Amino acid sequence: MEFKETLSYLLSLGHETLAMKLGLKNTQLLLEALGDPHHSFASVQIAGTNGKGSTAAMLDSICRRAGLRTGLFTSPHLISITERIKIADTDITEPEFARLATQVKGTAESLVAQGKLEALPTFFEHVTAIALLAFKEAGVELAILETGLGGRLDATTVAGAGIVAITPIALDHQEYLGATLREITAEKAAIIRPGTSAIIAPQQREALEVIRQRAAESEVQPLLADYEALIKGTTVDGRFTVTLQTKIGRYESISVGLRGKHQIENAATAIRIAEALNQQGWKIATTAIVAGIQTANHAGRLEMVDGFLLDGAHNPSAAQTLRSYLDEFVKVPLTLVFGAMRDKSLEEMAAILFPAAARVVLTQVDNPRSASGEELREIAAASGAPNVFVTRSVSEALTKANEVTSSEGLTCITGSLYLLGEVKAILNASTLTAKHS
Repeated sequence: MEFKETLSYLLSLGHETLAMKLGLKNTQLLLEALGDPHHSFASVQIAGTNGKGSTAAMLDSICRRAGLRTGLFTSPHLISITERIKIADTDITEPEFARLATQVKGTAESLVAQGKLEALPTFFEHVTAIALLAFKEAGVELAILETGLGGRLDATTVAGAGIVAITPIALDHQEYLGATLREITAEKAAIIRPGTSAIIAPQQREALEVIRQRAAESEVQPLLADYEALIKGTTVDGRFTVTLQTKIGRYESISVGLRGKHQIENAATAIRIAEALNQQGWKIATTAIVAGIQTANHAGRLEMVDGFLLDGAHNPSAAQTLRSYLDEFVKVPLTLVFGAMRDKSLEEMAAILFPAAARVVLTQVDNPRSASGEELREIAAASGAPNVFVTRSVSEALTKANEVTSSEGLTCITGSLYLLGEVKAILNASTLTAKHS
């Protein structure tokens, strides 16, 4: 298949979330038929609600600074599906993705024809297999795998990571993972298995209780990512310089590469994972840890692009983190462009974010789960937001934001990573057009 055919095939399997068929059997059989590529390298698996992508990106940066050949698997992507699979900090190419996808497709169809699988693996199961194959072929030493959803039945769990980590857990995806924090935590904590090293970021008390119980059942002593942070300075755009003290080491004057105070916690978790790797015989120097945190990047998380602030806050906890950043670092009139999935806690997110803005531009994302502009208008009215504008598309929302934002103002785009993907594609196209005009 060519790359475009590959995308059509994967999308035909159903939307990534709406068609979730959580389970491990399909992925296990598929990987076995592909020669168990995940047995060719060590791996770290990271689950959680917020911060797992940033933590994974920081850990990848640390390990590369230490000279390790890494594979990084994250989701979702913003513009191209190839962003999900990085080898030594480089996205897999479209031809390589298409070639491996063709191999996975053929293997999956053969398993169905033989009656070993009742149905084709899902979108996410396919992409996970593609990533693991890519890592094997590239001679990766360490794969860093971000769970897609949950953990207990997530496709990445089949890789059998020796080190697992759980970033802060909050309410999200209740329709799939459970209605309560305890239920959601149980799904994510299930990545803790006998024989693993488990790194646990700071958690709400209830979540930590569930995690400790799972660890005890698995006869695993959880390694809490406890730390003390001495803030030594901050930039005007919210990058912190800190000295971090963990139970194992001290890391002086780290200029955290990602914006926001919350990234200090993510940095501490990434460092604790690196320390656990060292305890297993890997050689990651303190200098590599510091340099890795300082040079890490993660698209769509308090990212400045062409004068817009982009943040993929997609649940109330992430929205509160964004609001804290806006309150501390944005001192100019703010325009908020907001679009989100209707299955999110939209009223709660609106109550957190909309009061920070002088103007709110609502839009509908090109996604079957997206809330419509009119649905968002009702929520905005209930929140008491002033100066609300409803647009029919993301491109129209950007145009409206430019119209209503003064020269000294700032536009923040948030609510969904899918929204950010559309925005970045539009901005990239505009840049290319400008270069050729």
